[in-house]
Amino acid sequence: MDNEAPSRTALAAAYARAYHQIADQPRIFADPLVARLLGVTVAELTELGTPAADAPHGDVGQAILSLGVSDRPRRLFLVARARFAEDRVAEAVAAGVRQVVILGAGLDTFAYRNPHAGLRVFEVDRPATQAWKRRRLAASGIDLPEGFAFVPVDFETDTLAPRLEAAGFSRTEPAVYVWLGVVFYLTPDAARATLEYIARQAEPVEVIFDYLRTAETEAERTQLQARADRAAAVGEPWFSYFTPAEIAAELRALGFADVEDRAGADLVAGYLTGSAEFEGDPPRALSPVRILRASR
Repeated sequence: MDNEAPSRTALAAAYARAYHQIADQPRIFADPLVARLLGVTVAELTELGTPAADAPHGDVGQAILSLGVSDRPRRLFLVARARFAEDRVAEAVAAGVRQVVILGAGLDTFAYRNPHAGLRVFEVDRPATQAWKRRRLAASGIDLPEGFAFVPVDFETDTLAPRLEAAGFSRTEPAVYVWLGVVFYLTPDAARATLEYIARQAEPVEVIFDYLRTAETEAERTQLQARADRAAAVGEPWFSYFTPAEIAAELRALGFADVEDRAGADLVAGYLTGSAEFEGDPPRALSPVRILRASR
């Protein structure tokens, strides 16, 4: 991983959200700021979304970036998970929650589009990613809103609690934690420690995160290993896989009584009403991907 810039996968997710704004109908998720944040034009997005025969496939980082843009099932999952999380935040705000923590925020733009008066947003990420993002926000003229805080944390080496509380976060008030595109890059111990921290938040508390399902067949293992090898080659290895039963048992042991767990393809299909695109067997790119909401 380049310590002076966002991860390649964070960039891929952001480019996918930006390309979705111009390429997909019906549009699942509206993000009018992400292209400005990236500093990319419609023409440049269109070019990125068109696979070229002479594309630099030897550059693994570029290959991963292109995957997030031109692979439609993968792209639709990336925007669907963002829509799902923001819909859950809206429901929590309607119920009185006034804090949201975005863990591993990357190039997420929710804080700068936040439509909820009085909602405090805490973006947690690597210091280098946040420094790069601050520069891009300033260059693109996107203002930092009131009630917003950057919280620099490395999940593997830092303790989340003191960093959040130093930024003004309250452990004694309800909160929603959004944790997208992060869990599989953590060791099981690091993921568990974060869930334990979240579980001790004042109720009601909710966490939304995606994860990779443990392979069940030899074909799945081969496919998943190939993807993991590509991620590792750019310094972003995967460490955690779970079965739905395992993760549900762990969450319930922590006190999360309400657990909703969906396959990635089912999540996307739910936003494509009337479309047959995701009927039948799920696209291979989405077969191991799941998203989960747990609350207490």
